[in-house]
Amino acid sequence: MARRRQPIRDHSAEANLFARRAVISGLFVIVLMVGVLVNLANLQIVHHQDYQTRSNENRIKVLPVAPNRGLIYDRNGVLLAENRPVYSLEIVPEQVDGLDQTLAELQTLMTLTEAEIEDFREERKSVRRFKPVPVRNQLNHDEVALFAANQHKFPGVQISARLARYYPYKDSLTHLLGYVSRINKRDAERLELEGSSANYAATHYIGKQGIERYYESILHGQVGYQQVEVNNQGRIIRVLDVDPPIPGQDIVLNVDIRLQEKIAEILSERRGAIIVSEPSNGAILAMYSGPSYDPNLFVHGISQKDYSSLLNSRYSPLLNRATQGRYPPASTIKPHLALVGLEKGVVSREKQIQDRGSFTLPNVSHVWRDWKRWGHGVVDVKKAIEVSCDTYFYELAFKLGIDRMHEGMTAFGFGQYTGIDLKEESDALMPSRGWKRARFNEPWYIGDTIPVGIGQSFWSATPIQILQSVNILVNKGFKIAPTILKGVMIENELAERVAESEQVIEVVDPINWDLILASLYGTVQEEHGTANAAFKGSEYKSAGKTGTAQLFTVAQDEEYDEENVDKYLRDNAMYVGYAPYDAPEISVVVAIENAGGGGSNAAPVARQIMDYYYSLESQYIAKSDTEMTASIDTSDE
Repeated sequence: MARRRQPIRDHSAEANLFARRAVISGLFVIVLMVGVLVNLANLQIVHHQDYQTRSNENRIKVLPVAPNRGLIYDRNGVLLAENRPVYSLEIVPEQVDGLDQTLAELQTLMTLTEAEIEDFREERKSVRRFKPVPVRNQLNHDEVALFAANQHKFPGVQISARLARYYPYKDSLTHLLGYVSRINKRDAERLELEGSSANYAATHYIGKQGIERYYESILHGQVGYQQVEVNNQGRIIRVLDVDPPIPGQDIVLNVDIRLQEKIAEILSERRGAIIVSEPSNGAILAMYSGPSYDPNLFVHGISQKDYSSLLNSRYSPLLNRATQGRYPPASTIKPHLALVGLEKGVVSREKQIQDRGSFTLPNVSHVWRDWKRWGHGVVDVKKAIEVSCDTYFYELAFKLGIDRMHEGMTAFGFGQYTGIDLKEESDALMPSRGWKRARFNEPWYIGDTIPVGIGQSFWSATPIQILQSVNILVNKGFKIAPTILKGVMIENELAERVAESEQVIEVVDPINWDLILASLYGTVQEEHGTANAAFKGSEYKSAGKTGTAQLFTVAQDEEYDEENVDKYLRDNAMYVGYAPYDAPEISVVVAIENAGGGGSNAAPVARQIMDYYYSLESQYIAKSDTEMTASIDTSDE
C-alpha cells in the first residue's frame, strides 16, 4: 500500500491572513482611540465650562448672611427698638454619644419639658447630623450660667447667641412702633412679587406693624454673602470669600418717650386714643392707643393661647384706635362747619338765633334737642362754638345741605387718609348722597342731614383725622401730613425730613379764620366756654373744642340717663386743642370711649398733657441756661 504524502503548509497565505487581521484590529483600535480622543476633547474643550461649573457647585457654595436691623430712637436719642442677644441651647447630634441619655440629663439639669424634647426630635429629622438643632430657645441669664458651669459634662451640646428685636418700653409704644415677627407664607409671596425676596435670603424676621413695617426697606439693610468650600456631605471646610452685609439704617422719630409714657399713664385702664403733634410741621410727638399689649410677644412667636386672648378680647387691643378707631367726631367739628357756613354765605358773623333747646323742621314732628335742655338763649356763630350750641348747628346743617357739607368737610380731610407714615389707617366715613345710595340703596333724606351738623349720624372720623383738621384750622388752610419719622441716620448725621404743606382751603374773607380761631380760644378762656373749667388757672393760653359723641339714639320722649345706660353704650368723650393760642407749639386730640361728656372727661386729660409738655419744656430751658452759664463761667476763667 502506497503511503500518503503530507501537504506542505502555505506560509505565504498564512502571512497574508495574519496581516489582514492585524490591519483590521489596528483600524479598530484607531477608531476606538479616535472616539476616546473626540470624547475627551468634548469634555475638556467643548463642554469644559459647563462641567467646571457643575463641579464648583458641588464644591463651592455661596451662603447669604443676614444684615443687622437698624435701631429706632426717639427725638432725644432714647433707644426705642434695639437688637439684643438671645441665647439658645443646641445639640450637634454627630458629636453626642448616647443622645437619649444626654437628653435625659439635660431635662433634669435645665428642666426641659416633654414638648421641647419632642420638638427637638421632630426638627432633627430634617437637619443633617453635623448641624446644630435647638432644644430650647430664649435662655435667661440664670439658665446660661447654669449650663456654662456644667458644659464639660455635655460634649456636643452648646449655647449659641443671635441678635433679636427687643422693645424696652413694651406696651407704651406698641401701636406706633409695631413689631417684627417671623416671615410667613404671605410675606414671602409679597416679597416675591416686589422682587425683593433675594434680599431676605438669610432673614427670618420682617416688620409686621407700625413704623417697623412702614420703614422696613430702611431698617432691614442689604443681605451679604460668604463663599465657602464644602465636602460631598455639605459640611463647610473653609470660607473662601466674604461680602459683608450692609446693616439697616438707624432712624429717629419725632416721638418724645417721656410724653408717650405720661399719656399711657394718664389714660391708664381706659379705652381710647391720644395724639400730640406740632401743628407747624405735622410732627407726631406722641400717639397712644389703649388698651395695648407687649409687642415682644410676637418677636419669637406668640402662643396660640396668648394670640387668641388678644384677638377675641372685647376691648380690641390689636386695634390702633389713633388711626383706625372710627368715632363720631361730635362737636369737635363745629368750628369747621361754621367756617364753611360763613364762606358759603349761609350764616354771618353778626347773625343771631334764639336757642330754646330744640330744633324742628316745617311739617315734621321729629324734634332734635340741644344738649342743654332749656337752650342757650341768644347766640351768634362765635358763642355757638364756645358753648357748643347744638340748635345753632342743626339749623346751619339744614341751610347748608349735605352736598356742601360733604364738600367742605372733605377739604378738611374727613373721609380720607391723612398720609401718616403707618400702614394701619382707616379713612373712616364722610357721608354723602352717593354713599347712602351705594350702601343702603336709599335716597338721602333731610332728616339725615340735621344730626350730621353736630358730628353724629353716619359720620365717623379717626382721632388722627380730627387732629389734622384742627391743624388745618391753625395753619389757616394749609395741610401738612402727620409724620412720625424725624429723619434717618446717614454716616452718623441725621438727615431730617422736610415737611411739605399744601393749601387745601382758600377763604373769601380772611376775617373768618380769625373768628373761628377766636371761638376756639373762647371755648377755653371764656367763663361760658365748655372747656373753661378744665383749663382754669393754666400758665399758658390754649384753645380747643369739646365733643360728646352719642353712641345710640335716645327716643323722643326719653332723656339720656348715664346711670341707667350700659357702660359700653355711654357717650364717648372728645377734645381737640392747641397751645399757646398766639403761636401754637402743640396740638392734642383726646378720644376716650364711654367716658361721658367731653368737657368734664376729655378736656381735663388734655390739660394734664399740656401741663406735662410745658413742664418738660421748662426743664429743657433751665438745663440749657445752666449749660450756657457754665460755658460762660469757664470761658471767663
